[in-house]
Amino acid sequence: MTVNFNNREPVYVQIIRYFKEQIAKGVFEPGQEIPSRRELANWLKVNPNTVQRAYKEMENQGLIFTEGNLPSRVTRDEKILRSVREELIMEAVHAFVSTVRSINVPVEEAVALVREFYGKTGEKEGDRNDRSEKY
Repeated sequence: MTVNFNNREPVYVQIIRYFKEQIAKGVFEPGQEIPSRRELANWLKVNPNTVQRAYKEMENQGLIFTEGNLPSRVTRDEKILRSVREELIMEAVHAFVSTVRSINVPVEEAVALVREFYGKTGEKEGDRNDRSEKY
């Protein structure tokens, strides 16, 4: 498990984003057990309290659940899982649109470039639905 931390966002927010991305990609599946707070803190070399904060926030969002003393698991709630995917897509679209709009690219040109690029990269990246990143 590798998370490349940046200095712009708090580490716990980046951990949450990582989990959302892995869920959206299908690396973490509905109902799948996730690493314990201590295991993840150890692997990421971060303070256990940071991981605890990320897990608590993910539980509040309904992204993961913990029953009693059992390990935490990814939600099975399809509505939440769809909303995670939609959230990530909308973030990417917003960033892209903001960037191309700032340099005055007409929407038709932007869409054409996206189609062209998506077709080229889809064969390379889309075909390797890598599920080997399981924790």
